[in-house]
Amino acid sequence: MKKKIIYSLLLTIIVIMGFFIFESIQFKNYTSSQKINAPDEMNIPINKDAPVTSQSEIIIDAPIEKVWQILTNINDWPAWQKEVTESTLNEDVSEGVAFKWKAGGLSFTSQIHTMYPKKKFGWTGKTFGASAIHNWFFTDDDNKTKVRVEESLQGVFPRMFKGYFQKNLDNGVNQNLMDLKTAAEK
Repeated sequence: MKKKIIYSLLLTIIVIMGFFIFESIQFKNYTSSQKINAPDEMNIPINKDAPVTSQSEIIIDAPIEKVWQILTNINDWPAWQKEVTESTLNEDVSEGVAFKWKAGGLSFTSQIHTMYPKKKFGWTGKTFGASAIHNWFFTDDDNKTKVRVEESLQGVFPRMFKGYFQKNLDNGVNQNLMDLKTAAEK
């Protein structure tokens, strides 16, 4: 009886690990196959086939230069984003640079994939059981700034708990935009 329980537990662990590995490979394959490198496109667009996607936009009553500076100064994220408690970027902001941050009790490792100043800014991010592509678009609108955000989320947990993650991502995207608006309009 004990052997059956042990074998069942081992099999369960192996299957679960397989799901994590599979999802990690899927994300890596998607991001490495999507590198576009065109000025009018994100280098890595969101994965429209991911189990969870969200997008939203907002008009900010501030010049695009100010909005851009606030968002791309990653080390200052905790000062204006309610959910971010820590962020560390040890290099200048540029494509390929990695940074770490914490939000909502989770730790993230991210890498900037697109940076077209005052136009587009995007990064990938990973945490336990989930991987994301987060893209921001900026448009100058008569000394105001239109900001659009798109994000896709995939991995074991977003696939298993799609409704929960969809609700949290939609709320998070809108909260990020409101936090940016509040900071830029000061």
